[in-house]
Amino acid sequence: MLSGVKAGLVSADVLQREQQELRRHERNNKHLEEESRHSETVFRDKSGRKRDLAQEQLEQRQKAEAQSKRDEQYAKWGKGLAQGRQQQQNVEDAIKEMQKPLARYIDDQDLDRMLREQEREGDPMAEFIKKRKAKENKEKKEKPRYSGPAPPLNRFNIWPGHRWDGVDRSNGFEQQRFARIANKKAVQELAYKWSVEDM
Repeated sequence: MLSGVKAGLVSADVLQREQQELRRHERNNKHLEEESRHSETVFRDKSGRKRDLAQEQLEQRQKAEAQSKRDEQYAKWGKGLAQGRQQQQNVEDAIKEMQKPLARYIDDQDLDRMLREQEREGDPMAEFIKKRKAKENKEKKEKPRYSGPAPPLNRFNIWPGHRWDGVDRSNGFEQQRFARIANKKAVQELAYKWSVEDM
């Protein structure tokens, strides 16, 4: 039987001995039951070492916080930093405008500045103001630029320096590269046209 006693027809002596044996076995194991009832479960990893669950939970929480911060950062970058700043500026401007009174009078400086900055079609003074602004911008130091005949193309679309004399001293690699690219593109286009010719 599962309990460890003999099955079938048994004499009273054998039955009494088996019961005494079971009681003694239970008494011997009683202290083990008490110890195991109040003990904590020991978790082990695959290699048999004890696992510190509190430490693992703390690490997981820190990883989750770092991941949420990273996700928040990427979400902010995905929306666009300049667009976010512009939206914040629009909100601040709207709050500033809401705090002003509804009726705006002639001596309102913000309204005056806004109206002056607007450009209207057919304004006779607009040309004069543009020239004055261009003159003010010209006074600011600006790096000189090359202003001769169109320079030969290069891979990076870099404009030559302002002291360039217009003489192409390259070994012809850039021209060969552009010729190869153009040839490859032409062959691909021709192959495509040939493949759809029957359609």
